[in-house]
Amino acid sequence: MSISRRMMMAAIGAGLMVGAIASTAAAQTVDSIKAAGTLKVGMLVDFPPFGIMNTSNEPDGYDADVAKLLGKEWGVKVQIVPVTGPNRIPYLQSNQIDLLVASLGITEERAKTVDFSQAYAGISIGVFGAKETKVAKPEDLSGKTVGVARASTQDTGVTKVAPADAKIQRFDDDATAVQALLSGQVQLIGVSNVVAAQIEKAAPGRFDQKLQLSQQVQGIAVRKGSTELLTAVNAFIDKAKSSGELNKIHEKWLGAPLPDFVANAKK
Repeated sequence: MSISRRMMMAAIGAGLMVGAIASTAAAQTVDSIKAAGTLKVGMLVDFPPFGIMNTSNEPDGYDADVAKLLGKEWGVKVQIVPVTGPNRIPYLQSNQIDLLVASLGITEERAKTVDFSQAYAGISIGVFGAKETKVAKPEDLSGKTVGVARASTQDTGVTKVAPADAKIQRFDDDATAVQALLSGQVQLIGVSNVVAAQIEKAAPGRFDQKLQLSQQVQGIAVRKGSTELLTAVNAFIDKAKSSGELNKIHEKWLGAPLPDFVANAKK
């Protein structure tokens, strides 16, 4: 290949690269999304009740309803793109989607690669049991049986605070731990607020939360440096909180009001 031809190919390659960068930047503004007429949203579909596939084999759940509400706010169609835990951030970074409404917990490590909105959802981990079981502080777990899903966040949380004589029973998953609680095999279980809401639906009024062990809020994620888009997303979340729309979605899917640590969270 001649020198002049190599220079021409290099120039073409550089031009394509500049074009790709420009395309990526343009996709990360509200105006460009409105011009396209479609908001592409990455979402987990295997994390109920936040993300599921419904009986019509369509993405549904808490995150889907939030995404649809955002699309309605901006006057665009919403295209939900199923993602997985490992590939959701790469999908965003590679411009396959405009943003993530994918149950993505806000952490310092993730904030190095994406920009987060304020909290739109959250998961809390706590100790849950029959109303008549008296537990108000970790010391009250003394002598009691507590079920947890093995190697889970709740296993770590309960193990950290439980007295030495508490009997921690580890099960293969949350469903088995819940069954142990319902059958009386254990007095208490460590679970997320999501699972607690499911227990309340199955056995209304029988159980309540005794202790809160941890909280993690979830944010809508955009590509780094997308300041204008992030501002618009935060304005949407503020509006959805103040109007009660986000609370309605939370009650629909989790059977409880939006938690205070989410409702009152700010960026």
